[in-house]
Amino acid sequence: MKKICTILSISVLLFSCKTEKKNETSTNEVAQEETSPSEDEWIYLFDGTTTDGWRSYNGEDLPPQWVIEDGVLTFDTEKRTEANRKGGNDIIYAAEEFDNFELAWEWKIPEGGNSGMLYHVKEGNWGMPEISPEYQMLDDLGWEAINNAKLEEWQKTGADYAMHVPDVSQKITKPAGEWNTSRVIFTPEKVEHWLNGKKLLSFVPWSEDWEKRKSEGKWKDSPKYGTFKSGYIGFQDHDSPLWLKNIKLRKL
Repeated sequence: MKKICTILSISVLLFSCKTEKKNETSTNEVAQEETSPSEDEWIYLFDGTTTDGWRSYNGEDLPPQWVIEDGVLTFDTEKRTEANRKGGNDIIYAAEEFDNFELAWEWKIPEGGNSGMLYHVKEGNWGMPEISPEYQMLDDLGWEAINNAKLEEWQKTGADYAMHVPDVSQKITKPAGEWNTSRVIFTPEKVEHWLNGKKLLSFVPWSEDWEKRKSEGKWKDSPKYGTFKSGYIGFQDHDSPLWLKNIKLRKL
């Protein structure tokens, strides 16, 4: 009888543990659903149908190299003019400035391609990278092979360009010509960079560590870098074709 009672007690205990774990899992799933943003929270900066709101940086119109092809915002280098063969056609979404946000977009570049997404962009007599943090978009391996040069980690895809490097153990980069999905979450408490579903890095803007990186690195002679706390979203013309789609932003 004592043996039977012991077996029954163990069975009840195991059942209780399974039930508790199941309830905990359900609670976590519900919590995750509750924190997932609903579709109506997103503002589509580009939905595949129109370039409304977009124009050149420090300009009035969208450069002719930026076109919609099959629902994709495309930077077509074949449409360059002889007067401007290299660079200078950065674009911004100028319909609204943003401070705290979650931005998501899909992108692809060709072999050796190079571009970047910049935020808190302000117009003036400076280039966008001099003042605006940049999420680097690059064909890491292809660029090194074509240019016969070695990249630093702060220059590679997913980096907070020249400031914070991605965690290579979490980095999944699609081959040139395939679509990547990226996200940037910005708040004064923490910034996060994501690539293809994995978080690559996080940092606290304007912190002591942030100021140290700025003062000792590439931006030591760019006093306005990262100082603006709101601004436009922009994409860089780095003399490389670029394809973008599903660019959307959620205010935080």
